[in-house]
Amino acid sequence: MHPLHSPALRILLLLGTLSAALVGCQTSRPALTRGGFTQAGQGSYYADKFAGRLTASGVPYRPNEFTAAHNTLPFGTRIEVTNVRTGRSVQVVVNDRGPHVRGRIVDVSKCAARPLGLLEAGVIPVRLRVVQAAPPGRR
Repeated sequence: MHPLHSPALRILLLLGTLSAALVGCQTSRPALTRGGFTQAGQGSYYADKFAGRLTASGVPYRPNEFTAAHNTLPFGTRIEVTNVRTGRSVQVVVNDRGPHVRGRIVDVSKCAARPLGLLEAGVIPVRLRVVQAAPPGRR
């Protein structure tokens, strides 16, 4: 058995999630699972005013591309973002850091926000799952 899948680690992750819930944390801690990284919390989308501005990865924000901001995942990581309420999901590539609002775990581009129902709601509960790791050398 791989050490990251040990019963002891699972208990520690569960305790961390429970303690975060007890102190009123709005997002879950990232979890290590057989499928990789997963995370649950609130998602939002980029405002139009950011169009053309450079992202943290150095490329301009383009509202018509399926991209996202995440605080820790390496640039180039492909993630699936799922609206927990509707089950609708999209795949996006991380190319920026953020969101910079407490309780939020991802900001998606306007193009990605549309099928998730984010344009109407503004903020929704989401679940993230890494689909493809970033190419080597990306941060």
